[in-house]
Amino acid sequence: MSFDKITLDHGSGGRASHELIEKVFVPRFQNPFLNEMNDSAVFELNGARLAFTTDSYVVDPIFFPGGDIGSLAVCGTVNDLAMRGACPYFLSVGFIIEEGFPIKDLEQIILSMERAGREAGVQVVTGDTKVVPKGAVDKIFINTSGIGLIPKGLNIAGQNAEARDAVIISGTIGDHGMTILSKREGLSFDSPLKSDAAPLNQLVQEMLKAGSQIHVLRDPTRGGLATTLNEIAQQSSVGIELWEESIPIRSSVLAASEILGLDPLYIANEGKLIAILPQSQAEVVLAAMKKNPYGQEAALIGEVKAENSGKVVMKTLIGGKRLIDMLTGEQLPRIC
Repeated sequence: MSFDKITLDHGSGGRASHELIEKVFVPRFQNPFLNEMNDSAVFELNGARLAFTTDSYVVDPIFFPGGDIGSLAVCGTVNDLAMRGACPYFLSVGFIIEEGFPIKDLEQIILSMERAGREAGVQVVTGDTKVVPKGAVDKIFINTSGIGLIPKGLNIAGQNAEARDAVIISGTIGDHGMTILSKREGLSFDSPLKSDAAPLNQLVQEMLKAGSQIHVLRDPTRGGLATTLNEIAQQSSVGIELWEESIPIRSSVLAASEILGLDPLYIANEGKLIAILPQSQAEVVLAAMKKNPYGQEAALIGEVKAENSGKVVMKTLIGGKRLIDMLTGEQLPRIC
């Protein structure tokens, strides 16, 4: 093991996170469900095919343009289920709250969770609350777990990408991470930044109706587009070629990234998805996505290759190619 203490880098979703998971957690907990390393575990129970996931939210600040820690928690868990093609149904919610936290802020967070749950069509059916002494936690942390039903015959997973598949992104990248950082640092831009946090399960269902052979779905959260595509390339033992000119990025996100010296490819998203599917279905699925409010800026951004197994290569604006690696280091701590 190349580390003896936990650092912020281990929570980045990048290379250090993967090393921590692979060397510390997986050897102790390994089983066929966990070993797939997908957004949700998938298993059968009494003839039903279920997806189960859990996530914890420690975002700072807890309120930001486009949402708050509550809506983020609901949307993030709903989306992890949707990335396996599941229809989400039930959530659990656990709160860890700092002594002295304002009740009005808690009520605002719960209200936003209720609204997000209503939009996604899910119910919070169980939960837990703990209060700790002032300073033992930063304001409020939330854990959500979720369960959903996968239709028969559907098999969407990170290991299913095939050579010549198309790579689609559902919209602009980097919106959430740059919004959090700008709010945290008190930065402002001519075009206001806004988090993209949103439940994507309805979008996924519309995509599946248009093209039932979708191989991979993944939401590029921590570590951004670059890290998520690297994960898929490694899981599927394929190469992925990105086309820089086709990747949608808002001008405000580009401006903020340039000022702060960050690469939008590694910035977190909370309301976007990557879809990998046969080229023959790409256009019809894209058309279906553009009819949904959360897919109006969807774009074809690359393709899967047989060569360069486990790697992501970008065709640049000037016609060259460069290797796109996983995130190294902690660019933006506590963005979700």
